[in-house]
Amino acid sequence: MAHDRPPEREAPAGPRSDAEVIVRSRREPDAFAEIFHRHFAEIHRYAARRLGPDAADDIAAETFLVAFRKRGRFDPERGTVRPWLYGIVTRLIGLHRRSEGRRYRALARTPAENVHDGHEDLVAARVTAGDAGADIADALARLPRGERDVLLLVALADLSYEEVGQALGLKTGTVASRLHRARRRLREALGAEFKASITEEATA
Repeated sequence: MAHDRPPEREAPAGPRSDAEVIVRSRREPDAFAEIFHRHFAEIHRYAARRLGPDAADDIAAETFLVAFRKRGRFDPERGTVRPWLYGIVTRLIGLHRRSEGRRYRALARTPAENVHDGHEDLVAARVTAGDAGADIADALARLPRGERDVLLLVALADLSYEEVGQALGLKTGTVASRLHRARRRLREALGAEFKASITEEATA
C-alpha cells in the first residue's frame, strides 16, 4: 500500500535585494529601515573620513532621511543602492566643503608616522584617516571638488568607475579623466622619492 508523501516544504526565501526593499518601502514605509540597517555604518564611516566624526552623525542621518524622501525616484534596475546613497552623502558633504578643507589642513599640520604607500588612492585613504604627511593632506585639500569627490569615492568607498558615475551623474569617461587628474596632482605632491613606486590602476 502506497504511503502518502508528506507535503514538501518550500525553501525559505533569501534576503530581499536592496532594490526589492526600496520598492516594497514605497508601499510599506517601515520597510526602509532595512536599508538603514544595511548601509548606515558604511555611509557614516565615509562621512567621518571626509568631515570628521563630529559631523558624520548628522550627515549620515540626513543622507538616509533624503534617501527615504526620494525613494520613489530610485531606479530598481540598478540593483544596489550603494552608489545612490554615496551620491546623496557626497552632495551633502559638498555643502560642507569649507569644513572638509579645514579638516585636511588641520591634518596637514599633524606630523604623521612613516608614509610609504606610493599609490595615490591608498595615500588619499591614509590622509583622511589622519595618517599621512602634510604635503599630501594639503594637496588633497587643494583638489577641485569634482576631482576630490571622484578620488575619494574610489579610495574610500571602493566604487567602480561605473558606480561613481551613477553616484555623481557623470559619464564613465568623465570619471576616468577626473580621477586621472586627481592622481596626477597627488603624484606631484608625493615627491620624487615616491614616484618610482606609483602604479596607475587600469581603467575599470
